[in-house]
Formats: sequence, C-alpha cells, structure tokens
Amino acid sequence: MTRTFQYGGQIHANGIRQHFLRYGGQGPALLLVPGITSPAITWEFVAERLGRHFDTWVLDVRGRGLSESGDHLDYGLDACADDLLALIRALDLNDVIVVGHSMGGRHGIRAVKRGGADSRIAHLVMVDPPVSGPGRRAYPSAWPWYEDSILECQKGIDADRMRHYCATWSQEQLRLRAEWLHTCDLRAIRASYDGFHQDDVHADLPALTGIRTGLMVAGRGDVILPEDEAELRERLPDLRISRTPDAGHMIPWDDPEGFFRALSELLDRPL
Repeated sequence: MTRTFQYGGQIHANGIRQHFLRYGGQGPALLLVPGITSPAITWEFVAERLGRHFDTWVLDVRGRGLSESGDHLDYGLDACADDLLALIRALDLNDVIVVGHSMGGRHGIRAVKRGGADSRIAHLVMVDPPVSGPGRRAYPSAWPWYEDSILECQKGIDADRMRHYCATWSQEQLRLRAEWLHTCDLRAIRASYDGFHQDDVHADLPALTGIRTGLMVAGRGDVILPEDEAELRERLPDLRISRTPDAGHMIPWDDPEGFFRALSELLDRPL
C-alpha cells in the first residue's frame, strides 16, 4: 500500500511553535488531536489510513512531541483549545473535521466553544473523552501511572520495560512509546490531568449544537459509562454514538479495525 505521509512541519500559531504531520493532502480537512501522552508520531498508523480519504493533519499538542514546551507555557484547556483554532487559521483550513482522542476530544469541545461561528470546525468526533469534572467521579487512571512512566522514559527504557505500563500493546507500539514518551513535558501532563477534574466541559456542550457531533465509546473501557452516554445524549439530542465493543480506552491500539468501523459510522464514509 502506497504511503500517504506528506511531510512534517512547524508553524507559529497562538504565540507558540506548533508541530504537525500531514498525510494525504487531498479531500476534506481532518485534524487529529491526540490524547494526554500521545505525540503525533504515535498516531501515524491511524493517520496513514485516514490520509487515503482526507487531508489529514496530526497535531503535537503543546508540551508534547516536537511542539514548544517549557515553564513559560500555559498548559490549561483554554490555551490548548486556542492552539487548535490558531493552527486551523494559520493553515487556512475550512470546514474542518476534528477527531480528538481522550484529552483531544475535550480540546475540541472547548475550541468550538471559544471559536464560535469563526472556529472553522464543521464536525467534531470525540473518541472516548474524559467526562470527569467538578463534582463528578474521578478520571479512572491514577496519576502515578503517568508520572512513573514519563520519568523512566526520561532516563531511557526499552519496549520490554514499557510493557509494564502498557501490557496489551504490540512490540512495535511499545517501542514507539518508549522512544517518544520522554518528549511529554511532565508539567504539561500534570496540568492536563488536573484539568480532567477541574474543567467543566459539560458546560461547553451547548456550543456543539451548531455542528455535527459524534462520540466513540470504548466497549471495554471505564472512561464513559452508560449513564454518561445518557447524559451526553440528553444534552446533545443530535449526538451520534458509535461503540467499539472489543477495545479499551486506547481504541485504535486495542482494535484498529473496530476503530475505523466506528469512525466510518460517525463520518458516514467507509474507511
């Protein structure tokens, strides 16, 4: 199969250096926003396939991968959402499909809220986003799992040691995570993790009524429970929901074909 990778690039947007990878180069614009500890390169296996159908861009969220990081940056939800809006404008993309995994889904929600009619986002797909927040149950993954793995990667570990943290992943997936996890700034990860509990994204949901919105739920995950689905559908009556019965929270890692089947349903396009 011919590769769809086009190039990687850096761009100054929202006052920082943002790094991205581009695949396909033709078709509707699709911006893939990874989760809390996933640099853009770790989504390559997904982006390569999406590049057959979309002009696909994968973002290194600030404080991850090759995007800017450091003590001087604000890693809060508003800043990250503004990054998306600024990147879309800087790349001159229109009618964008945003596919956000986990934390990336929350960034997409807040971006639509902050951008309003000028967001240029036409369709948001939230892939198993955290539904924690003020007064809600905690996010199910405990902080030490993130901190311990990042600190070990800063020293240097191999795929076999990474299996301690990601027991079900393939050797290739483990090798890539062991190579890139050290680029995740621990301050950025802590701010995002705390934001899972402090930011009320449910209050932002009314802003999504003006765009197409989809939700992908991990069938073997514990991030979104049936009662969460019910609440989200109550708040967003037009929300489309698709499930991946055989996957946990890291859906495309656990069941790539299930991920693409679910995404096909939400995008009304065979993938």
